[in-house]
Amino acid sequence: MTVEFQWLWAFALLPLPLLAALLLPRAKEQTPAALRIPFFGALKSGLTLREQSTSPIWKWLAVLAWITLIVAAARPQLIGESIEMPVTGRSLMMAVDISGSMQTEDMDIGGRAISRLTAVKAVAGDFIDHRKGDRIGLILFGSQAYLQAPLTFDRKTVKQLLNEAAIGLAGQQTAIGDAIGLAIKRLQQQPEKNRVLILLTDGANTAGNVDPMKAADLAAAEGIRIYTIGVGAKTQLVRTPFGVQQIAGSDLDEPLMKAIAKKTGGEYFRATDLKSLQRIYALLDEIEPLSEDKLSYRPVDELYQWPLGAALLLTVLIAIGRGGLLKLPNTLRETSNG
Repeated sequence: MTVEFQWLWAFALLPLPLLAALLLPRAKEQTPAALRIPFFGALKSGLTLREQSTSPIWKWLAVLAWITLIVAAARPQLIGESIEMPVTGRSLMMAVDISGSMQTEDMDIGGRAISRLTAVKAVAGDFIDHRKGDRIGLILFGSQAYLQAPLTFDRKTVKQLLNEAAIGLAGQQTAIGDAIGLAIKRLQQQPEKNRVLILLTDGANTAGNVDPMKAADLAAAEGIRIYTIGVGAKTQLVRTPFGVQQIAGSDLDEPLMKAIAKKTGGEYFRATDLKSLQRIYALLDEIEPLSEDKLSYRPVDELYQWPLGAALLLTVLIAIGRGGLLKLPNTLRETSNG
């Protein structure tokens, strides 16, 4: 941290009192009118007179008071260390499906089966962590879509809200169109070139009031890119009375997901396990990289009040020290009662 003066020209005023003393004519001393009073002795005995001090210390204090006043006028500032900030970041909204089918345990981590939502929380949480400089928002949707976190730089809170999401909280069905519509509403006020929606689901549109393709048309018109991610294994082994049979892993509507992404200039990805989901988010980092433009910001604290206060204090000390509160003119003379 450093101290800088905003108005350095103020220091040119430092020699002003000396120039005034040298160039301006001295004021003529006038003898004040004498006051003759017959009871001077009694008055003198009732008053405490203080002689004006002529010690050089008061002159030096006056010089110091002038210097501190000029320092205050120069506007000193405490400049903090430079802080790097991104000039612009992306406005990135994440829409996560929490319908009933997201509890299906067909994702693998370390040889242990976990639910689709658990896998999404683990990978998406890491993705949120390192999107420094981006505004991140979170929408949770099932039968209805809810804004869980508005666009914010507080990535920690968004991640926590994602981790607290529970299956069925928004209903058991899937309203993809409503989720896109809500995201559009939240992204409309953001910079046009940096609007991104990541839509993650494992099903087809089975609920809601908005048609997904009409919502995609509106998103394209608003310049919002939608990246769709289909979650879930393609097939599952299920035990039946007739033995173990292989069935479809989910009801994912892949043609719809691909059409939404294509319409808005995004891409469609399929995540069949935890590793593929991790690769998808790594690829998203490459497609939508973090902003590299930086803005340097240095915090500034004003310091003028300190020298100004010192100048005021010195002035008060000089006023008290050089003369009393009550002074009588030197021409005050004692007169006789006659």
